[in-house]
Amino acid sequence: MDIIEEGFDCIVSKLKEAKKDESELAGKIKDNEVLLLARMGEKAAQLVESYGLNMLLRAKNDGKGELYDTIYYDNKMFILAKSDPLPFRPDNSSMPVSDQFCVLDSEGKFFEIYYSTHEYMTDSYAEEMTPEKAVDIYGYEITFMLYKAFQQYLKEEQDLVHSLEKTIAFVFKEDSVENPA
Repeated sequence: MDIIEEGFDCIVSKLKEAKKDESELAGKIKDNEVLLLARMGEKAAQLVESYGLNMLLRAKNDGKGELYDTIYYDNKMFILAKSDPLPFRPDNSSMPVSDQFCVLDSEGKFFEIYYSTHEYMTDSYAEEMTPEKAVDIYGYEITFMLYKAFQQYLKEEQDLVHSLEKTIAFVFKEDSVENPA
């Protein structure tokens, strides 16, 4: 029986060691996902100025839903993802959120923009977020959207685009294996 117990203890020890290695590797993978997104954001910043959108800061609404007296954010932005809106804006708990987006501005910073529409006014609040928070909230969708922007607009750096294509294909293949639709 001692041999069996020793074998069992050895197996338990190896499982604990493997679990520890798995946790360390998961942390490294997460760090690298964030690093990849941060670097992609820095690289995409040069594209945002040329190809980005002027995002609405606030405007008045007429009775028919048309906007007038519009004011836009100073920096152009890429819309990377849309999320289910929070019940209320972080800057003002009396303002319900009608739309919520993850964007990248022309300085390479990630933001979450919360739009509120009420009787005669549409306005917004932009909250800067770290690449880590962006990955936590929006997952791979934003990485994929930046890759698509590179593919479409970054013609002079095809090696980078092809490398990202392989990375994205690998990540989404792994994700679809773990979470079949």
